[in-house]
Amino acid sequence: MKGVIVAAGYGTRFLPVTKTIAKEMLPLLNKPSIAFIIEEFLASGITDIIVITSRRKRAVEDYLDREMELEALFESEHAQAKLDLIRPYPAHFSFVRQMEMKGTGHALLQVKPLIGGEPVVVAYPDDLHLGPKPLAGQLIEAYQETGCTVLASFYDPPELNRYGVLDLAPDGLHVRDIVEKPPVGTEPSREASMGRYLYTPEFFDHLEEGYRHHTTGEYFHVYALNKLMKAGKVVYRRMEGERLDTGNIPGFLQATLRYAKQFPELREIIKAEAAGL
Repeated sequence: MKGVIVAAGYGTRFLPVTKTIAKEMLPLLNKPSIAFIIEEFLASGITDIIVITSRRKRAVEDYLDREMELEALFESEHAQAKLDLIRPYPAHFSFVRQMEMKGTGHALLQVKPLIGGEPVVVAYPDDLHLGPKPLAGQLIEAYQETGCTVLASFYDPPELNRYGVLDLAPDGLHVRDIVEKPPVGTEPSREASMGRYLYTPEFFDHLEEGYRHHTTGEYFHVYALNKLMKAGKVVYRRMEGERLDTGNIPGFLQATLRYAKQFPELREIIKAEAAGL
């Protein structure tokens, strides 16, 4: 099974830094956001990874390449710990450029020739996952049990109405619809959709079909997903673990602090800073 990382967007919420730096390269401490996704894929057994980029995202490709000068320097210094930090990931990476920003559905169409008619896990680096059981692996388990497209969800977040909320079938497993930002009191469930999906090959056929009829504006994945939901071929998997929202500056700060709390020496700094507020 392959993994796809959608990393072509402008990242305008983080301007001015994203004028020249890819948002996926913004670090939580010393680790860029995209590294969390790659490590999640590897921990789930996915070693064939396609990254959708754009003209301004060359740093992403460079990060996933070897750094020969540093390797030579660290080898001459016998600095094994530093070598380990820059060691290439044990994965095969392919890069596809989205030449025009025409929406996520258009971006995903760029990888259709590369997926080889097999299911793929699609990740958006706005949503990171922490926990002992990798999220992509959780979706793969659900696919193996059902044979369906799988949506990741997280349960009853604060401000549920900011998210796409899943409308569940009576069996409590299949998804009939996703209601975007429903008014308070009209939520079809407490399950919010997050940026991790396992798509069956049929999804990409519908995606291509929908694009043939698309006229203007951005093209999203909604057409294809609706087709599968109406056919009863979409299920959800509630995330085990913790979601980190890096899609905006407040969320990115909170994600950085949550990640930092994993390190005892940094917890003390956070406590000291909090005491001074």
